[in-house]
Amino acid sequence: MWKFKEFNIADWFSFYRIGASPVLGLLLLLGYRDWFTWMLFISYSTDAIDGFVARRLKICSSRGSELDSLGDQITFTLGLLGVLRFESQFILDHWIWIVIAFAPYLIQMGLAFYKYGKTTAFHTYLAKSSAIAQSAFILGILFFGPVMWLFWLMIGLGIIETLEEITLIFLYDKWVAGVKGIYWALKDPRRFADDQELNS
Repeated sequence: MWKFKEFNIADWFSFYRIGASPVLGLLLLLGYRDWFTWMLFISYSTDAIDGFVARRLKICSSRGSELDSLGDQITFTLGLLGVLRFESQFILDHWIWIVIAFAPYLIQMGLAFYKYGKTTAFHTYLAKSSAIAQSAFILGILFFGPVMWLFWLMIGLGIIETLEEITLIFLYDKWVAGVKGIYWALKDPRRFADDQELNS
């Protein structure tokens, strides 16, 4: 059970993204594109800040990774809904590629819930790169209109990153946080640790 007094400053940045989601949803429903886009920009900015703060202050934790992943998923989903709401023609023109990129993500989420009972929080290098590409494309299209090289970069990185996450799910029998990628996973002793060792 989490206790509020145990939360650190990096956790509160994640809480901001989660707490801001209803406001973003309302702005989306009301069609306030500029307000929605600027608030989405702030949420994406906190995602960059909380990881930096956690590493700088050496306050990384599995709880923080879970909160960060939850905030990321909510913010990313709202960003996609924003593109769908305000740039619907672009979605209609490129829906096949969007489905191709999104289908592996749904498979990955399903596998994670089946195996761990919750989403993953590996935070691999590829995942971070993919998140940067996604946020850059979403903000770019909402501020300026479609930037196609960012779109293809987002699609390509998204597919590769999701396939890596699926591979990591098969490599780890128990839920862990903070895996840089497959190369590091193959040398990670946590793959063979029991619950007591992982929690110690």
